[in-house]
Amino acid sequence: MSADSENIIQLDFSEEMKNSYRDYAMSVIVDRAVPDVRDGLKPVQRRILYAMKELALSPDKPHRKSARIVGDTMGKYHPHGDSSIYDALVHMTEEYSLNVPLVDGHGNFGSIDGDGAAAMRYTEARLSMGAMTMLDNLEKGLVDFVPNFDDSEKEPVVLPAMIPNLLINGTTGIAVGMSTNIPPHNPGEIIDAVIAYMDRPGISVDKLVDYVPAPDFPTGGIIINASEMREIYASGEGKIRIRAKTEVEKGEYGRKNIIVTEIPYTISGNKAKLVENLASLAREKVFDEIYDVRDESSKEGVRIVIEVKKDRDIENLLNGLYRKTQMEDTYGVNLLAIRPSEGGGGEPKLFDLKSMIEEFVLFQEDLYTREYRFLLEKAKKRLEIVEGLMKATDVIDLIIEILRGSTSVKQAKACLTDGITEGITFKSAASQKQAETLLFTEAQADAILAMQLSKLIGLEILRLHGEHDELLANISEYEKVLSNVRELYKVIKARLREYKKKFSRARRTMLTDTTAKAYVEKVVEEDLYVCIDRFGYTKAVDVAAFGRAAEDVKKEFSHIVRLKNTDKLCIFTDVGDMHQVRADKIPRCKMKDKGTLIHTLCKMDNQDEGLLYISFEELFESMLMFTTKSGYIKLVSGVEFETSRLQIASTKLDEGDALAGVSVLSAAEVLSGDRKVILLTEKGLSLGFPISEVNEFKKTSRGLKAITLEEGDSLVFAAALDPSEETFTYNGREWNARKVRNRKRAAKGQRANLEK
Repeated sequence: MSADSENIIQLDFSEEMKNSYRDYAMSVIVDRAVPDVRDGLKPVQRRILYAMKELALSPDKPHRKSARIVGDTMGKYHPHGDSSIYDALVHMTEEYSLNVPLVDGHGNFGSIDGDGAAAMRYTEARLSMGAMTMLDNLEKGLVDFVPNFDDSEKEPVVLPAMIPNLLINGTTGIAVGMSTNIPPHNPGEIIDAVIAYMDRPGISVDKLVDYVPAPDFPTGGIIINASEMREIYASGEGKIRIRAKTEVEKGEYGRKNIIVTEIPYTISGNKAKLVENLASLAREKVFDEIYDVRDESSKEGVRIVIEVKKDRDIENLLNGLYRKTQMEDTYGVNLLAIRPSEGGGGEPKLFDLKSMIEEFVLFQEDLYTREYRFLLEKAKKRLEIVEGLMKATDVIDLIIEILRGSTSVKQAKACLTDGITEGITFKSAASQKQAETLLFTEAQADAILAMQLSKLIGLEILRLHGEHDELLANISEYEKVLSNVRELYKVIKARLREYKKKFSRARRTMLTDTTAKAYVEKVVEEDLYVCIDRFGYTKAVDVAAFGRAAEDVKKEFSHIVRLKNTDKLCIFTDVGDMHQVRADKIPRCKMKDKGTLIHTLCKMDNQDEGLLYISFEELFESMLMFTTKSGYIKLVSGVEFETSRLQIASTKLDEGDALAGVSVLSAAEVLSGDRKVILLTEKGLSLGFPISEVNEFKKTSRGLKAITLEEGDSLVFAAALDPSEETFTYNGREWNARKVRNRKRAAKGQRANLEK
């Protein structure tokens, strides 16, 4: 066996993939996407705040460039992309996302509309007052520190958060196989719930909901399923339905305006998309009641104006807007966070409201215990020094004599701590004997040697005695707090109440229980003119605008159809198809506008020719005369074409045949039988006969032969004229109708010599 083969490790591929993927998944869950239940922060957020603390960017200091903050965070603690760090920094400044922002931004950090933040080289930031509640006590050793990624620095495992940041600000994150979505809550309500739990650890989730009835979103809005919150808080997951808050104001010209003053939290940072969606629905006539939509939002708050047409049902319109827009949205709650494990690290857990508060209280017990141990140790050390200084003032003359008689500081310190007088010159044997009795501690000796002569002033000595008494009282208080958990809770609650005064505000999100109502589409009927030019561009014009148009303008259109906005436009093509287009789908335009190609409004092929454009209302009450290029003819009732399908076959055609014409007749004209059918062929043959000779068929029938055609000839024109009409128009020219002789339908046509 070679030396190289000895270094080969045999592994099962599937087992290695399983282990590697599990390690990757846990890394994403614990180190990136899911927050710690104690301080409510993801690692990137915690490292940003700690880096800012190291840069001394407290709220009373000037702002610093965001690029510097991102650089320090990335270089020292978070070796990932700068854009992800900057995105996290930007999020912590957003007042519309967080109830207590953790970073105070200066410059363009984006907006609720969805505008992105400026580049990090342009913006500046510093810590907010909220962030200081999690950073102020770092120097007291309240949390453990671990080496950073390259062992060059130390970073905190968790920040000593003194407020329940996770519940107050909420969070969202997507990991591998799991996600978290914790809504923000009112700071005052959450602190009250924490205090209630500390007073009664056995309190139920149902009772905690009395303190925290529901989330309180920074964007306000209305929660419309408030009664379901107890179940959501008990299970840790569920769905919250949020609606925009609206008001109704009087508008111009008798119209009323719906004013959106608060939007759902789910579209926080994307308000412009909501406005764009509303405008699109108005433009496409999905809601015919909307006259106009505009955004009048400012620094004072959100104000989206929806102008409603006169005499429309506003409540019904709102029901439609709630159903079809993000004016009503769903927030999926998932109270997942990382819980610290005994062996270090952490594990993801789905919490309910009580267990999440319990974890915070346990964390506070640990923090305050460490804080008071730190304070107790510090007070004891100071007491030791104060007592030494007080003792020194009583024998200050002896100490001065020792200092003057010593040849070094070390020699003097040895005399003060151990009474060693060897080598020290004293004025008398009595002084030497007294010096041998000195027994100061090393810390006391250092303080005595460093003491200034000004401390010997009587007032300073009195202050020293006052400090001594204060230290004794503090030590007694610290020991009392550390010896009794109830006393510890008193301290925690007192500080929480101070934070409540600082961060509490009135509830923004209203609570109600509302059943969603269906939108009843009520369309006010109005007449329109649909104009189609020779290129197929189609538009709908209201009656008033059409009436004002000049006759020359109207002549530019090859087809003009009058119909109602609730009707459909029916198009019969030369290939034997009928297409339908709803009138509200035809773009409303001005006469000067170009319009939209008819082929984009239906499934009509570009090469198909539209022979007849008619409203369905007129079609339903009419008879249609179909003629084909092969010389077939038939009458079909318009009732045959009643269908909800957008495209159907309007007639049966033989292979290679096509429609030559589709004419509209009234039932009375057909019954009277006095209409004259005129046919023209490509080779100039003509034939005329009364309409009474044309039979009525189903639309699926081919019809009967109307004219016998010569080889290579085809029918190109057909019309049913009033007997009194002397001329008809074909191919842009006028023809004499009286010269078309009547023949049997199957007879050959007469050579046409009909030009007037």
